[in-house]
Amino acid sequence: MAAPAPRPRTSTREPEELARRLAAWLHTGLPGAQVTGVRVPASNGMSSETLLFDLEHPDAPLRACALRLAADPAAYTVFPTYDMPRQHRVMSLVGAHTDLPVPRVLWLETDPGPLGAPFFVMARAEGRVPPDVMPYTYEGNWLHSASDSERAALQEASISLLARLHDQFPAEEAEFLLPEGTGSPLRRHVDAQRAYYAWVVEGLAPSPLLERAFERLEELWPADEGPAVLNWGDARIGNVVYEACGFEPVAVLDWEMAAYAPREVDLGWTVYLHRFFQDLTVGFGQSGLPDFLRRDDLERRYAELTGHTPRDMEFHTLYAALRHGIVMLRIAYRQAHFGEVEIPADPDGLILHHASLRAMVQGTYW
Repeated sequence: MAAPAPRPRTSTREPEELARRLAAWLHTGLPGAQVTGVRVPASNGMSSETLLFDLEHPDAPLRACALRLAADPAAYTVFPTYDMPRQHRVMSLVGAHTDLPVPRVLWLETDPGPLGAPFFVMARAEGRVPPDVMPYTYEGNWLHSASDSERAALQEASISLLARLHDQFPAEEAEFLLPEGTGSPLRRHVDAQRAYYAWVVEGLAPSPLLERAFERLEELWPADEGPAVLNWGDARIGNVVYEACGFEPVAVLDWEMAAYAPREVDLGWTVYLHRFFQDLTVGFGQSGLPDFLRRDDLERRYAELTGHTPRDMEFHTLYAALRHGIVMLRIAYRQAHFGEVEIPADPDGLILHHASLRAMVQGTYW
C-alpha cells in the first residue's frame, strides 16, 4: 500500500490577517492588547481551525492563548454546521463538573464580523500530541519511540479520561446535545449521521459500502442500548496534549463532536480510530503498535474503572468505522473540489479504510 496522500489544505485564510483582525477585536475589551507569537499548529484540523498566540496586556487573564475558529466556508467544509457556542458550553461544563484537564475557556464571539466566523479563545496547553500525519503508529515519532511501559502508562491515563468523563459528568446536563427528532439518544445519534451522509453525497455519487454499513447497523442494533452520558465525541489520543517529557494528559481538546449517547459510542470511536492508523501502518509494511490500545484491553480496563462492562461492541466499532467513512468520503470529495484528487468510478475507493469497513460489515474483521 502506498503511503497516505499529503494532508489536504485546511483553510483559505491567512494566519497573519487573522492575527491583525484578532488584535483589533481584543482592543475593544483590552485597549492596547498586543497579539504576538502567532502560529498555526501542525495538527490544525479540517473542521474548526486553531490559532495559537500570546496575549500582551497588563490586565490579560492569561498570556498563552489558543483560538478556535469555525471553519472557513470557502474551504469546502467537512461538516455542515459549526456551533462554537455549543463547544464553548461543553468545555465550560466539563471543566466545572469533572477533573479532566480541559483548557479554560475565555471569550466567545458569535458575530462572524470580526474574524469572518464565530470563535472562542481558551488557554493554550503546552506539551506534545500523538501525530496524525504521519500517524503515531509509524516509525519516527515520540510515541512510537517510547518504551512499552511508557506507552502502557499513556494508555492507562487515556482510558481513564474517558471513564472519568462518563462517570463524573451529570448526564442530565448533557441532554441539550440531543439532535432533533424522536427515539432514544442512540437512535437520534444514528439518524443524525444518516442526515450527514445524505448531505455529503448530495449531487455526488453515493457509497454502496456506507449504505450497506447503515443496513448492517440495523441488523446489529443493541437490545439494550444502555444509559446515555456525555460523550467527548472525537475520543482519541490525537486530541490529547500530553506532558512535554512525560505521558500524562495535560489537556483534552476538540469537543465539537460532543454528544449525549451511550458510553460505547465514545469507546467504539477510541478503539476504531486507533485501528484505522494501525491498519494503515501494517498495509504500508510496518508492524505499527500491535500491542497498544487493543480493543480487549480497553474494554477490560474501562469496565474495571467504571463498573460498566462494554456491550454490543461489534455494533459500536462498526458504527465508528461507518462514521469515519462518511468523514473520509467528504474529505475526498473536498480534495476533488480543490483539484487534489480525481473521483474514481467506484466512490467506495475514496474511503481510505474501505477494506476494514467492508470486513466489519461482513463480520470478518475482528
